[in-house]
Amino acid sequence: MGYSVETRDLVRTFKAPNKPVKALDHVSISIEEREIFGLLGPNGAGKTTLIKILSTLLLPTSGEAYVGGFNVVKEPNKVRKIISLVSGGETPGYGILSAKENLWFFSQLYGLSSSAAKEEIKRLITDLDFEEYANTRMSKLSTGYKQRLNFARGLLSNPKILFLDEPTLGLDVLTSKKLRGYIVDWAKREKKGTVLLTTHYMGEADEMCDRVAIIDRGRILACDSPLMLKEKLKENVIMRVEVSSVQADFDFIDKMEGIAGYSATRSIQSDTTMLKVMVSNEATFLDIISKLEKQKLKILSTSKAEPTLEDVYISLVGRGFEESAEAPANA
Repeated sequence: MGYSVETRDLVRTFKAPNKPVKALDHVSISIEEREIFGLLGPNGAGKTTLIKILSTLLLPTSGEAYVGGFNVVKEPNKVRKIISLVSGGETPGYGILSAKENLWFFSQLYGLSSSAAKEEIKRLITDLDFEEYANTRMSKLSTGYKQRLNFARGLLSNPKILFLDEPTLGLDVLTSKKLRGYIVDWAKREKKGTVLLTTHYMGEADEMCDRVAIIDRGRILACDSPLMLKEKLKENVIMRVEVSSVQADFDFIDKMEGIAGYSATRSIQSDTTMLKVMVSNEATFLDIISKLEKQKLKILSTSKAEPTLEDVYISLVGRGFEESAEAPANA
């Protein structure tokens, strides 16, 4: 089985006022044909930069990248014929045109014959369940239906390799789930192509991906199947404690021994914080509870937790994603 996507020591540096910023730091990945591969990390980790290089929108500073066996720098036109890119929050066309008219417009840009275009447009509108809005102006569509149109536009050319850059960003739970299911069907059951998905929603990657690479500050920290990455955490104990304040101070945890990493999710509505911490033994966790009580914080609950991909990330970089209750819960 050949590689659909391959990078070798890929580097991308951007100029900055004080010093250059290295968005990608010697990134080497290999993605097999028909694989759904996830690239996970927080905002600013380098995910979108990598997608832009692979889709020929940005040149690398050094290193090599191949898509479908073609060099993205030397053979960009050959790459563009076999790929498609769908980004979250992207405007999927022209506001004055209807959803169907937008798809027709793009079908002609892609070089589809009239009969093939009509057939594909009808199928995609049905499959992505927006027949009711097919004749609605794009500017009048909700965010969820705009993204369904965006997916339809991305799949219209029957790409061999599909790049998804945070495709469910800002979507509601049900729309996100439907789009994730559709992509898994497209790649796995229908065996139509390879998918590279960038996201910072760990649950999304766990559900969809055959393998994931975790990236932070432009460097790949780990790469394996979600199951194997989580298995590697079994030597640690993952504990959760909910406290009755969003102002809780957890800085002391950084100075403690036996801590593999931690994250805190703060809920402004309920004025509570859920702390998740990875410790080498439960005695360390009891020390954390004691220090929280000294802050006059009320302990609402404590429990053990099974490892997640976010826990894998925390164990690698020592920090998690700080979230508040206002953040969209579509992972």
